[in-house]
Amino acid sequence: MYDFQLDPALPAEERYRDLTEMALALTEGEDDAIANMANIAALIWETVPYLNWAGFYRVTEKDGAHELVLGPFIGRPACIRIAWGSGVCGTAAESGATQRIEDVHAFPGHIACDAASRSELVVPIMRNGEVFAVLDLDSPEPARFKPEDAVGFEVLIDAVSARIGG
Repeated sequence: MYDFQLDPALPAEERYRDLTEMALALTEGEDDAIANMANIAALIWETVPYLNWAGFYRVTEKDGAHELVLGPFIGRPACIRIAWGSGVCGTAAESGATQRIEDVHAFPGHIACDAASRSELVVPIMRNGEVFAVLDLDSPEPARFKPEDAVGFEVLIDAVSARIGG
């Protein structure tokens, strides 16, 4: 049985260090990337407040073009495929840069899979210098994700990337 909790009183750097340690412990010894993505999404969902979606999109190729395909997640049903460079996820994948969006309704080309989402954080996941997946977090709270959240999730993803296909 797992019982993961983060102390909300801790500074952000310590909370994300603890979350990263939990993710590493949860995935230790498991080499199935999909299983590890599923458990990491569940861990984030259970420990990070004010989320309405947490999960992964995986990079695939169709007809010679890159696209994102839905991976393990927690939340409402989601868009299955996202075109490369489209929406927040596609932009993060194409650019290789984290996207921290305070108001998704102001983001050009935002793809609204859940109308309740107000802010979004997408972290690209790299393998050999190429994006192979993204971590996507949505919140019903405007401006939910702060710069320290982006840094914290980048550190987490860097630590677990080899366990999720990196």
